[in-house]
Amino acid sequence: MNINATLIGQSITFFVFVWFCMKFVWPPIMNALNERKKMIADGLAAGERGKHELELASKRASENMHEAKQKAAEIIAQADKRAMQLIEEAKAAAKAEADRMIASAQASVAQEMVRAKEALRGQVAELAVAGAEKILRREIDAKAHADLLIAIQNEL
Repeated sequence: MNINATLIGQSITFFVFVWFCMKFVWPPIMNALNERKKMIADGLAAGERGKHELELASKRASENMHEAKQKAAEIIAQADKRAMQLIEEAKAAAKAEADRMIASAQASVAQEMVRAKEALRGQVAELAVAGAEKILRREIDAKAHADLLIAIQNEL
């Protein structure tokens, strides 16, 4: 065997093998690699989008928390204000009730004073009649002298 023929045969076989690989093996491998490359690029892009959306979501969540805290502070302030109004209303109602009770008590005291004065006038009139009886040493008829007794009560 000749080494040149072997070398030429091997070269032809090699070129056939290369041609076969480039025609039938290489395109599916390249397609698979391109698809894989595209999938990886899409995955990285999706990861970047997800990261960006996560940042936006965290910003929105932070803003929502800030707004919620502000609203809570406003609600607490309104509740405090309403509580103060209720306290003031209760104080005003209590003062009005106290004033009413004082006025009622004063009216009651005034009525009792009038009754006491009337009772005292009656007692003084009786004492005056008793004193007059003792001085005169005779009995005075209360029915006969009713006008005199009423006049004495009115003077007192």
